[in-house]
Amino acid sequence: MGDNNYSDNALSYLCADWAPVLGFMGCASAVVFANLGGAFGTAKAGQGIMAMGIRSPELLMKNIIPVVMAGVLGIYGLIVAVILNGKLSEPDAGTGYATYSQFTGWAHLAAGLCCGLSSLASGLAIGISADAGTRSVGAQSAMAASWKKMGFTGDAGGQANSTGDALFVGTVLIQVFAGNLGLYGLISALILSQMEYSCDVNA
Repeated sequence: MGDNNYSDNALSYLCADWAPVLGFMGCASAVVFANLGGAFGTAKAGQGIMAMGIRSPELLMKNIIPVVMAGVLGIYGLIVAVILNGKLSEPDAGTGYATYSQFTGWAHLAAGLCCGLSSLASGLAIGISADAGTRSVGAQSAMAASWKKMGFTGDAGGQANSTGDALFVGTVLIQVFAGNLGLYGLISALILSQMEYSCDVNA
């Protein structure tokens, strides 16, 4: 038997009939884990934003950025799943033998897990950092307003004249680097998805 041919008894270790299961698992893991990360990030960030909006409603839309970043994670998983689905091959119509190899299946499973688990980790980081960051920005803004109402015109530890921009920029940078984790997983998944090996059933 050649490296890419079937033997006479139609047995192939390279292209086993269960190999496509690996590809489908890659598609599922990319979407499911990425959406879990996006859902957690959105929910956790939403908690912080709503809590901040009670005391500083004017900052609500300004701090909506982490919700958008968490939602993008689900798109990463969708992109990878669509690419992997397009590379799944059906059994040969004439012989019924599988042409989708174990090598391709494991590569596609690795691609799905890279994207899905990286997006999950990214969603956890975005959600937790956004929850703490938005609450801090809101608290600083409310504190500055309280200082002004009490008539403090001096420095007051920097609180009386603080706009919270420095703290806001810091929280955004933290969320950007947290969001990059999902992007790294997407890039790795795209590279792994290009690794293929197909069995030639007609040779």
